[in-house]
Amino acid sequence: MPTAVFLARRHKNVFLDLSGIPPKKLLEYLPREAESVLELGCGTGNLSFALAHRFPNSSLTFVDASPEMLAVTRTRIEESDIQLSRQTEYVASRFEDLTVPAHSFDVVVSSISLHHVVDKASVYRAVRAAVRVGGIFAFADQIRGEPETNHLVNWERWLDFCREPGNCTPEEIQSLLDHAAAHDHYTPLSAHFALLSRSGFTAIDCVWRNLMWGIVTAAPA
Repeated sequence: MPTAVFLARRHKNVFLDLSGIPPKKLLEYLPREAESVLELGCGTGNLSFALAHRFPNSSLTFVDASPEMLAVTRTRIEESDIQLSRQTEYVASRFEDLTVPAHSFDVVVSSISLHHVVDKASVYRAVRAAVRVGGIFAFADQIRGEPETNHLVNWERWLDFCREPGNCTPEEIQSLLDHAAAHDHYTPLSAHFALLSRSGFTAIDCVWRNLMWGIVTAAPA
């Protein structure tokens, strides 16, 4: 496995294991059936695999900026025992550059990926255009605390948890810190809500929160 893919898988698995956001938690807020599903930032396929299990009869589209990540996700799904009834698409693209037909998805989801995006407003507008009325946009991600003193407390508590025996090695923690400094752009919940509302979403809710981790759902107006 390429080193970049291994490190990304390790990072994301550490986040998933320690944040308390297994894919099934996000799935709890999705409909039982859907005609078409889009995942933004499939990474190494943790949520993708769960979506394939949940929606085997749906048209599935998995997007990631890294072709290597897409290849890992594709291999995991194709080598599994999941019987998909429709063709699955794997798209290599940055969220900001992704173009999809209007009203083409019932469900759009993302797990621990949106904090890498600087211009979330343009992404939310594109997602709103892609989601059909009656559909849902749901994401799990790292959320900036408000005020800044709250964010610092949440961040320190998260690092304290990572340092507990059996969770992360010092090298892994430093790697996570370096990755965060170089690639992460945390957004406060109030800003997420405002951006989603201006993009044409309603019924916006933070359905779960644990320190800097959260799950947000929204429906097209």
